[in-house]
Formats: sequence, C-alpha cells, structure tokens
Amino acid sequence: MRTAVVVGAGVGGLAVAGALSRSDWQVTLLERDTRLRGGGAALLIWPNGVAALRALGLGRGLDAIAFPTTASGIRRPDGRWLVEAQAATGPADQPVVVHTDDLHDTLMAGLGDRLEIRTGTEVTGIRTAPADRPAITTGRYTFEADLVVAADGADSLLRRRAVPGASLVPAGFTTWRAVIPWFRAPKLPDTVPPAGEMLGTGRRFLHATLGERGSAGGSSRGGIYWAATAPGAARPESSATQLSLLRRWFADWQSPVRELLAATEPEDLVQRSGQVLRPLPPRFDKAVGGGGIALLGDAAHVATSNLTQGACLAFEDAATLQALVAGARPGPELVAALEAFTRVRRPRVARVARSSHRLGRVMQAQGRLTIRARDAALGALAPRLLGRARDTAADWQPPS
Repeated sequence: MRTAVVVGAGVGGLAVAGALSRSDWQVTLLERDTRLRGGGAALLIWPNGVAALRALGLGRGLDAIAFPTTASGIRRPDGRWLVEAQAATGPADQPVVVHTDDLHDTLMAGLGDRLEIRTGTEVTGIRTAPADRPAITTGRYTFEADLVVAADGADSLLRRRAVPGASLVPAGFTTWRAVIPWFRAPKLPDTVPPAGEMLGTGRRFLHATLGERGSAGGSSRGGIYWAATAPGAARPESSATQLSLLRRWFADWQSPVRELLAATEPEDLVQRSGQVLRPLPPRFDKAVGGGGIALLGDAAHVATSNLTQGACLAFEDAATLQALVAGARPGPELVAALEAFTRVRRPRVARVARSSHRLGRVMQAQGRLTIRARDAALGALAPRLLGRARDTAADWQPPS
C-alpha cells in the first residue's frame, strides 16, 4: 500500500488528501489546530478552480454551495463608472462565490476511507536523507511515507527545510473579508448590482451576494460577501477596532460600501496581510529515496491577491498532483511523477503571479497625480488588462 502524509488541513490540504485517499493511497492528514474548521467569510472561485474541483470529483458538492456572479464593471468611490461591465461569453467565464465554511464541509465530505486525521499535531521537522523515505517529525512521533505533501501555508516549515531560499515579503496591503448573513444584511438600493467592485486611492472594495434573500438554496450560509483592501500592514488591534477603522477609511464611499460595513459585526471580520513569496522556489518537489516531497498551495507559491487566485491555484496543484501520482509506484515512477509536477506547475504559477503583479500596480495605485492618470486611462486600459489577466488565470485544463 502506497502511503502519503499531508501536512496542513486548509482547502488545498483537504483537497489533495481526499483525492489521494480515493486513489489507493493510505493517507495521514496532520493539522496543527485542535480541530478542522473553515476559514470564515467567502471565496471567489474562478473557472480554472471550478474545473480543478470537478477533476477532483467534487463537482456535485460544489454545485450545491456555489452561487454565480456577474461582472458589473468598476466604479469610483463616488459611484461613477471607471470601467463599464464587459459582456461575458457565458456563465463559464464568470467566477462563483462560496462560503468558506460550506466549502470546508464539501471538502470534508470528499475525504476517502483510507485516511487518518490527526489534529493538534505540530510538525517540527522533516527527514530528507537520500537513502530513506521522507518522514515528518513531531514532538512525539515520526510519520514515514512514500510521499509527503507540504500544504502548511505561506510560512511553510517544510518548504524552508526542503527547498530553502524563498522568503515571505510584505506586499504593502491588507485585506479584510466578511459575510453578512441574510437576517442581518441591509436592503441595498436597486441600482447596486449583485456583485461589483469599487476602486479608490490604494483602496478597493468588492461585494457579491450568496444566493437571494429568503431563498433556500444548497447552502445554509447565504448573505452578502464583501472584501476591502487598504495599504499598510495587518492591524494588531481587536476586530472591533479594525472594523471602526474600516468604517472611517471608507466613510465617503457610495452604496453598497457604507451599508455593508455598518451591518458587519466584529466577529464577521477576517483579516489577512498581503504577502508575496520571493523568489518563487526553483522546484515544487524534492526527491527523497524512492519517493519525495511536493509543495502545494501557499507552501509553494504566494502571490498578490489581485486576481483572487490563491485557492484556485491550490486546487489546480491538488488535481495535477493526484493525476500524476495516481498510478505511480514508489521508486523511479514516483520520483519521475514528482519531477513532472514541478515541470507542469511552476511555469503556470509564474505566469499567474506576473499577471497579478501587473494588475496590482494599476488597481492599487496611490498618489493624486498617479490616480488621475490611472483613472483617465483606465477606461481604455482596464478591459485589455483585465481580459489578459482573466485569460491567463482561466487558461488551465485538468491533466488527463
């Protein structure tokens, strides 16, 4: 029986653990937290992420919790249009929005029978001696396996030990996200689209509805999702203080910003500091004995959130890794499969990271003169820039 250890039970770790356990791998999933839980708020999942989840066998679960969005263009804080909505060729071109707790439940339901979960397990090291199989060490135990998947997040201990050289660098902004449940969500003016984005001086605000008010869809966690981005590092204050700051920073923005922030409660708030992993690791794998280590999701690549592709790329990683190692036996076959994982994934991730960086330079511009020049040019520039960025992100097909 082939064995795998997956470190980290975020969305990428759960996705790959479930996929491997359904592909005749005996999997041990290690999680530092004392229980498995969703991350709060919501996520936009673009067509490439949807395709990856379907390739992982999670399409039916996704269909039950996902709500389609329709692009409505970009507006200024005063409500005037910067970029009019561009016609989409069909629903497949648009993202869907899912509550992260619903997504977590779907991923948990997709875990196979050949899987053991150990929570409250802090990984302290990894063994990479060439003559041995890879092994994970904790304070009390050693877990040896043919394959180790590092899905332990942006500050990955396993990446630092196995593929050193890359460092987390502040991206200069912080994002706050929240979902306001329907029973507390404000009734927005009819002129406000179900989903949209507003762009100011270094600040951005987007919103999307999860279902319709009063509807009984597949998700029990409907409401209105919003995400706000502002320059600066993560705030150390309490959630209540952070929410007060957001209300002050966005006080003069038009509907739906003020209404949504007013209806938000501190416990709704999820803060995340913008970070970038530089340089991109030269490899997403490391051969160890007749097996090896694979880096997945933020453990392998952390790019700016301008394209909201973090979870989507993690699902791509999971689908690609599962397809490559599904029939590989420990030894030269498995080593070759892991080498192919780097060969396939690294160029793809690098392209998306470059596209996200270019988009961020325009979307998060600061300074009065810079903003005037951006706004003057954005009507002509943005459709091409956004189109190229979207095409780059969407240009992915599940491995055969």
